[in-house]
Amino acid sequence: MSNATPSQTNITVGLQYRGLLEIVLFSAPITLPCCVFLFINGIMLSTLRSKSVFRETSRYILLYNLLFADTVQMALSQLLYLLSACRIWLTYPACGVLAMLLDLTNEVSPLTLMVMSLERYVAVCYPLRHATIITIKNTGVAIVVVWAFCSLNALIRVILLLDFPFEELESLQMKDYCSDTAMFLSPISDDYNEAFTCFLFVSASVTVTCSYIGVVIAARSASTDKASAHKARNTLLLHLVQLGLSLSSTAHDPLFIAISKNLDRVAIVRLQIILYVCIILLPRCLSALIYGIRDQTIRPILIYHLCCRLKLPRLGSHPT
Repeated sequence: MSNATPSQTNITVGLQYRGLLEIVLFSAPITLPCCVFLFINGIMLSTLRSKSVFRETSRYILLYNLLFADTVQMALSQLLYLLSACRIWLTYPACGVLAMLLDLTNEVSPLTLMVMSLERYVAVCYPLRHATIITIKNTGVAIVVVWAFCSLNALIRVILLLDFPFEELESLQMKDYCSDTAMFLSPISDDYNEAFTCFLFVSASVTVTCSYIGVVIAARSASTDKASAHKARNTLLLHLVQLGLSLSSTAHDPLFIAISKNLDRVAIVRLQIILYVCIILLPRCLSALIYGIRDQTIRPILIYHLCCRLKLPRLGSHPT
């Protein structure tokens, strides 16, 4: 029988309730916006599969790939956040799988933006050859190459992890919460990650910037469609913003550690919530918001699906 007194039991129960309340208050401000963003992305993905014009147009296929990678990464990031908020430590193999998938989808996004920028460049600068260069088959090949390249990088990370002496550990249970940076168990893994991240974002930034310059130069030509060139230029500027936000996600952990050194517990929690929403969650929903609002073909169908397929007077008839 237990020797705990009623007062000790009440204190234990009170601490348990307090811990549960802290978890709810800590995770609710993050989970609710994430669910909203996941819902918007899910509706956008459904919209891009609802009409043949979306399934048979290269830029919409590339947009679907970008949204799919962003949505998967958002869901995985939220899962890891909830695990840390609930103070659940995973084993190294389980964390390694989640971290690998997180890195994979994080790298697919900038590469897809790079391909989308090249597609817009060809559409403006070589309009007569666009239909022969940017085909459904070539688009599919580009997407496969993007995923294969990112998968190869994930495989290299796994190979680097094999050099870590896991057999010397008392247990495979982690002593800290799971994250992608937590799996950099050796200096060479950390160095490789920094080198690959720099290569990835420098390559993508140069490609998008050069595409933008090419479109600006083409817009001054008398033979170029001014409206199409102006729209493509704005789209490429948005791609540069998306690349910057994607790059900012890699600075989340170092930025949080640097700022939180001299803060109390409440301020640290608030800081973590702000950084997580602004740097991790919001950029993953930006593509759906940008294209859902700007694209004249997507917008009426997206609004129709967001309104649960209700026929609203302001929207007119059922979108065709």
